[in-house]
Amino acid sequence: MDSTTHKLYHVHGMDPRSHLDTYFSNKEDMVFAEDSLKFPMAMFHYQFSSGRVEGTFLIDISLGSCIHHLYSASNFFKKIVLLRFQEKCIMELNRWLHDRTGAYDWSHTSSAAAELEGTRHPHEEKEMHLRSSIMQILKCDFEQKNIISPVLLPLADCIISAWILEVISKNEDEYMKNLEKTIKLLKPGGQLLLIGVLDTTYWSAGAERFHCFACNEEFVKNAFGKVGLVIDYYAVQRRRNVSDVIDYKAMLFIVGRKGE
Repeated sequence: MDSTTHKLYHVHGMDPRSHLDTYFSNKEDMVFAEDSLKFPMAMFHYQFSSGRVEGTFLIDISLGSCIHHLYSASNFFKKIVLLRFQEKCIMELNRWLHDRTGAYDWSHTSSAAAELEGTRHPHEEKEMHLRSSIMQILKCDFEQKNIISPVLLPLADCIISAWILEVISKNEDEYMKNLEKTIKLLKPGGQLLLIGVLDTTYWSAGAERFHCFACNEEFVKNAFGKVGLVIDYYAVQRRRNVSDVIDYKAMLFIVGRKGE
């Protein structure tokens, strides 16, 4: 499929359950566990448990309906707001948040979170703790000046951005604009924790293929500097699987602190 025919996630939407099954499930044929589950969970656990990230209010702006990257954050942030681009993804998240019948099974990740923390608490307790920290799930639109209009939120002590900027940006200019809109929600001195895919042109959910802006490590680092984010930490994990549903070369985790 030519890249010009790839769908845009934030415009065309996707099936959130297909996305979760493909990249985050516990199924035997799910080949992305090292990159999409273990790597981000380990990175976020390291950052939050080290005491490098502080505050009470966190905003998460991420792709789809994933929640596994937030377990560590919920140990330190009492108030978390999730921003998502699609109503279907919000509905999927609400099923899990309110523990409704048919909610996605995240028990493999809550068990992994407990193992990272060296605790023996049942996985249900990890999920309950995260649920109790989530205040709201709001729809966002980066085409608007206030991306969560008409809602107004206080500036966040920390923002998590997972696999979203490269998906909603067509090119370098759009990536920069979307990064700037993201950190407008961040307090001076606050931190942006970003995880993304590098050198990616497409990704799939179900039978649909979606656009991805192919940024590299140098570009992302430079982008952080241009918007006034001082890089505190970064790590890259080269791809550890073989699959044609997505063509990324590596996962990037990067932490930037907004100037005072």
